[in-house]
Amino acid sequence: MDSAKIILVGYMGSGKSAIGNKLGKSLDIQFIDLDDYIESTEGKAISKIFETKGEIYFRVVERKCLEKLMQKSKSLVISLGGGTPCYYDNMDYILNFQNTTCIYLSANVNTLSHRLLNEKDSRPMIAHLNDLDETKEFIGKHLFERNPFYQKAQYQINIDDKIIDELIKEIKVVLA
Repeated sequence: MDSAKIILVGYMGSGKSAIGNKLGKSLDIQFIDLDDYIESTEGKAISKIFETKGEIYFRVVERKCLEKLMQKSKSLVISLGGGTPCYYDNMDYILNFQNTTCIYLSANVNTLSHRLLNEKDSRPMIAHLNDLDETKEFIGKHLFERNPFYQKAQYQINIDDKIIDELIKEIKVVLA
């Protein structure tokens, strides 16, 4: 049997890593967070990569790491960074792989804003935002720009007001 890849895409704070980790355990498949993989490959935090080498360098490394993971001969659950689908032809690249399922974990601006406001210190892209209103405005604009890329996924599962176990069940239904 070919190795299957389950790719989770969505905006930061949509739960890609937490859901991916639990989904991998549930399916007995290794889970890899692309951002963590990049950090271990580069030997530094993504925020440091952005700071010292810039976003263009980061996006090149991100693509190389994505290719390396997609070409592995074993089944994997992979969560992508929120921006990964929006650069180069990353979504088309993923969708052209056989035995690959891409799932967009969607959430509304309200859900994302409340989740991310508490994490803004560990999220360089939103660290400059001061309050919930600024966070909602930023995420709303950003999500609008990124949504056309996320929408290319074969499946969309809304995460608003759902617990992780419900989401795992929904994902297993689309994988069946």
